[in-house]
Amino acid sequence: AVRWREHATKLKAAVEAEAWDGAWYRRAYFDDGTALGSATNTECRIDSIAQSWGVISGAAETERAKRAMNSVREYLVRYGDDLVLLFTPPFDKTERDPGYIKSYPPGIRENGGQYTHAAIWSVIAYAMLGDGDQAAELLRMLNPINRTSTRTGVYAYKVEPYVLAADIYAEPPHTRRGGWTWYTGAAGWYYRAGMEWILGLQVRADLLIFDPCIPRAWRNYSISYQHENTHYEITVENPDGVSRGVILVELDGVRQSTDNSITLKDDGQLHQVRVVLG
Repeated sequence: AVRWREHATKLKAAVEAEAWDGAWYRRAYFDDGTALGSATNTECRIDSIAQSWGVISGAAETERAKRAMNSVREYLVRYGDDLVLLFTPPFDKTERDPGYIKSYPPGIRENGGQYTHAAIWSVIAYAMLGDGDQAAELLRMLNPINRTSTRTGVYAYKVEPYVLAADIYAEPPHTRRGGWTWYTGAAGWYYRAGMEWILGLQVRADLLIFDPCIPRAWRNYSISYQHENTHYEITVENPDGVSRGVILVELDGVRQSTDNSITLKDDGQLHQVRVVLG
């Protein structure tokens, strides 16, 4: 464990020294040392995974992490098509071999399309940075039901609107077309992003932890949580219109002294929990 922690420390230092590209983190290096995911590239100039996991892992320097996610918003969130791209531009004519993803046509699946796993990691990263408006907006964009709210959307998407697709195509003539559906891995991440990082309900052993990151316009919401034979009715209030910051937790009218959490008990009773942001 000591050896691997020391290695992680060295790796973090190396990434900060060598992988920062000026406005985002590079994705990788070819065997000859050429960077991938760099502003110097004509294809795959920026990749979302390096930015999101810089935040999620806690390894990225704070200001760089914020700058990197601003670059994701600028270059990879395509609002007109409601797409969150894996990287851009897609591989097409590059001489170096980035691996099997180049075998897909440009904009299809991992080759510069929306890959849902990575798009959801972006949601989590924005929430961890405290940007509830952006996190919730991307979660809305990723919700498949919204892709078929119009006749045009139905004909563009072409797949089931009630399950998550692994990918959505991003280049003509297939822009906004869904790919491989019933993708349970992406569905699991989507559920966790919405429940744990936006609504902020996290279970750790016998603790129920509250750490929401929501749109500022949300004034309140409620959650019903069942723990074994015990039911918890949770209300979250946001009187000041903030995205993040728990200032009060009450359990059955009693203010809790612990930070943002209550201890779960299986006593077969109904409990009322009040959480206030500010």
